Amino acid sequence: MDEVSLNTEPAGDDDADEFEIEGDCAMTDFISQTGIIQGENPLPPVVGMEFDSYEDVYYFYNCYAKQQGFGVRVSNTWYRKSKERYRGKLSCSSAGFKKKSEANRPRPETRTGCPAMIKFRLMDSNRWRVIEVELEHNHLISPASGKFYKSHKSVGVGTKRALQLDTAEEVQKIRLFRTVIIDSEGNGSIDVDEGESGNRVDYSNQLKLKEGDAQAVQNYFSRLQLMDPNFFYVVDLNEKGCLRNLFWADARTRVAYSYFCDIVAIDTTCLENKFEVPLVSFIGVNHHGQSVLLGCGLLASETVESYTWLFRAWLTCILGRPPQAIITSQCRTLQTAISDVFPRASHCLCLSHIMQKIPENLGGLFEYEAIKESFSRAVYYSLRVEEFEAAWEDMVQHHGIRDHKWLQALFDDRKRWVPVYLKDIFLAGMSPVQPSEVVSSYFKEFLHKDTPLKEFLDKYDQALQTHHRLEALADLDSRNSSYMLKSRCYFELQLSKVYTNDILRKFESEVEGMYSCFSTSQLNPDGPVITYIVKEQTEVDGNRREVRDYEVLYNPSEMEVLCICGMFNLRGYLCRHTLSVLNQNGVEEIPAQYVLSRWRKDIKRNYIFDHSCSGIDINNPVHRYDHLYKCIVQVVEEGRKSQDRYKVAFGALDEILNKLCLTEDPAL
Repeated sequence: MDEVSLNTEPAGDDDADEFEIEGDCAMTDFISQTGIIQGENPLPPVVGMEFDSYEDVYYFYNCYAKQQGFGVRVSNTWYRKSKERYRGKLSCSSAGFKKKSEANRPRPETRTGCPAMIKFRLMDSNRWRVIEVELEHNHLISPASGKFYKSHKSVGVGTKRALQLDTAEEVQKIRLFRTVIIDSEGNGSIDVDEGESGNRVDYSNQLKLKEGDAQAVQNYFSRLQLMDPNFFYVVDLNEKGCLRNLFWADARTRVAYSYFCDIVAIDTTCLENKFEVPLVSFIGVNHHGQSVLLGCGLLASETVESYTWLFRAWLTCILGRPPQAIITSQCRTLQTAISDVFPRASHCLCLSHIMQKIPENLGGLFEYEAIKESFSRAVYYSLRVEEFEAAWEDMVQHHGIRDHKWLQALFDDRKRWVPVYLKDIFLAGMSPVQPSEVVSSYFKEFLHKDTPLKEFLDKYDQALQTHHRLEALADLDSRNSSYMLKSRCYFELQLSKVYTNDILRKFESEVEGMYSCFSTSQLNPDGPVITYIVKEQTEVDGNRREVRDYEVLYNPSEMEVLCICGMFNLRGYLCRHTLSVLNQNGVEEIPAQYVLSRWRKDIKRNYIFDHSCSGIDINNPVHRYDHLYKCIVQVVEEGRKSQDRYKVAFGALDEILNKLCLTEDPAL
């Protein structure tokens, strides 16, 4: 054992907290010229980034910290016996806590135990690679406070020598630095003959790529990067330099998350079912209730480490803004990774996935059909927690299946998947609450178990275009067609003016359901919150109907209404029971807090980045190139929408080029 750790985190001496860099380094000049300090959208650290030296890593992270508004300290540096550094950890200056002092007037505690940090190590290539990133802080940060931290004293704008850029090619090379590039040579060597025992490949530690797959990935990503300046991807290489994990997202995907970031489903079906393409998809739901892609990844294995890497890569892509709720399949490995990377997000299990597993796990049991019916009734028709738990107990007791391991695991996780426990979590209809509802895969029509990776990459754009076309058609239908209302209810009329047609059709069934509600009675009319009991005749177990009581709480002063069925959070719109109570109280419009902007048709969603000119140094050729490139993308996006817009855009560009040709520039 010739490796030791020195420089453990100082805990009491403030002067020991800072790592002083002497002299100049290449990253210093690069950063000051590419806008990582001054630009409007500084690049966060990403797992897989590589640097020429230890000092370059520190300078990069310190520049990022200054832009975000926090200080940096060296928590750990590991040395070999030869005194060569081989590993390091940089943390937020609020990491850890100071050692308790016995002084009469000890200095006040200023640290918070902040988890934000990066870890990096020296690779065989003699470059330093970032191996772990945590972006979230447990305290407020502000860019305005950056100048008050010790670590930023040496980071001054305009204090470094200028980097000479003579050609457009050089500018382009520097711009492309912002994305990690795939090492195709490392991946090209993994296609070996599995029949030779001495050359067997451990595919649990690298992607199982066939001949030409690595080159296909590189070509595809290179093409997307040239077409889309905001295309984002990260690769994870193993110790031998072979491709292990991969994440990517285009500009539209990244902007879509800014609109629909409240609830995300992580689809691991392909990975769990051993598809040829081990795809993991991040899926949201748009304003029409349609699935929308928020990112993709390929993983070598279903390990905590792989999932953690993928989730942190995605978190970096979405600029450190995690969703409020996440839906996954039932998997302990996933649960561990999500609790680590998204500790504050509500983690739910996909009910549709669980129901599909019933035949596989319970099909061999005696009285299987009766068990399945009892299971479904307990899950879908319980309004209160005690109802569900009593129904579950009756099922396992009556059929003698209390010791069934799969059912035991489900019951232990019941608060993550049974609708009665999820009423306080906004799910926007992504978790089914009726037996007939099924969640389908985003790539269902384009990816099958034996689809090769190269074929999937060819179909990937087709899949995206299909979904984009469906959204565009739904937008057109909602904006231009007059919706035929089925009733004269003012609630329906109100939402028809602002909601998309697809969501309105779903809400329409609740309006119609108001007429199956009757005998709405008050329990405590004197308090600030009035409790109503709404009776409804519902269909149960196919053809049988029964009358059920729904408890609705109504606060007239705050215009708040809450039903025990929990439909507003589960689906995103009010249920028939709350509408009945509002109607009985003479309320003519749904209160504003229950009209959600995520369903509105009058919000313009462009799916292109909004690039302002703040922070642009017009004396810097890299800044000029990047900013003009991003601005012209907006012109292209608008110009392609119709023939008239194309003609306007083309004419304007032609006019601009003519003016530029007439402009005299003494520097050229």
